[in-house]
Amino acid sequence: MNLIKQQPKHFVSLDTLTLEEIMGMIEESLRYKQGDMPPLFDGKTVANLFFENSTRTKNSFQMAERHLKIQEIPFDVATSSVTKGETLYDTCKTLEAIGVDALVIRHPEDGYYHELVEKLSIPVLNGGDGSGEHPSQSLLDLVTIYEEYKTFQGLNVAICGDLVHSRVARSNASVLKRLGANVVGCSPESWWDDSMGLVHRDIDDILPDCDVIMLLRVQHERHIMGDIFSKEDYHARFGLTVERVERMKPGAIIMHPAPVNRDVEIAGSLIEHRQSRIFPQMTNGVYARMAILHRALGGQL
Repeated sequence: MNLIKQQPKHFVSLDTLTLEEIMGMIEESLRYKQGDMPPLFDGKTVANLFFENSTRTKNSFQMAERHLKIQEIPFDVATSSVTKGETLYDTCKTLEAIGVDALVIRHPEDGYYHELVEKLSIPVLNGGDGSGEHPSQSLLDLVTIYEEYKTFQGLNVAICGDLVHSRVARSNASVLKRLGANVVGCSPESWWDDSMGLVHRDIDDILPDCDVIMLLRVQHERHIMGDIFSKEDYHARFGLTVERVERMKPGAIIMHPAPVNRDVEIAGSLIEHRQSRIFPQMTNGVYARMAILHRALGGQL
């Protein structure tokens, strides 16, 4: 009997998933949050390959793996053969060869995963690629918005800040428009990115009608010298200040992928404001990443 080998369920961009698949993962995430746990994956293994620093993404993937009884195979870039010149593909192929069932990867190169998804027979889960995309962050953002509003259709969403360097903005702009939200961008002109297909608005103009204000971290490490505002200037001109939050639409929510530059993108006193969902986003990240792992390792959503 000839058996057709099932293709691995990579998770590299939400653009590769149907809206039905995305909504299924959102609803699955919320069921996990309510205590409806899936079958566990005893015996399955995952390696987390983080070539850039991470607190939330790496640790929430690790927590999701523990909830699902998946064993993490430790991987440290600094002590791996990467330091000897081994390519990313050869590293991943080695882990596949020794029996790892899935790879979670964050890498500074945009689109690093293209070669991997063509050649590997185990799932690649994108934990962020350079300034490209961040699909797991986008999924947890969708979970947070859907938990609040129970729909995306017709919601007014503003993505505000360092758009040109933000993989979060790129992922969210695309999927939110597909789901029926009205999405605009607010940023300094020099940090604008036409490729996202957004209308440029001023933050002061969108406050009264916006349902979701999604702030972005100023990515100092990706800027060239001379292209950085002072903290005080950026906060006053483009940030969510204490004065601006008073002009927000009642019931609107504040989001931020974190880490937060306090008193730059948002006043420090607003991070735990009653309208802020910044820490609930992190909580939802564990459940969203459980759904991603469940799908990748053979679970049915």
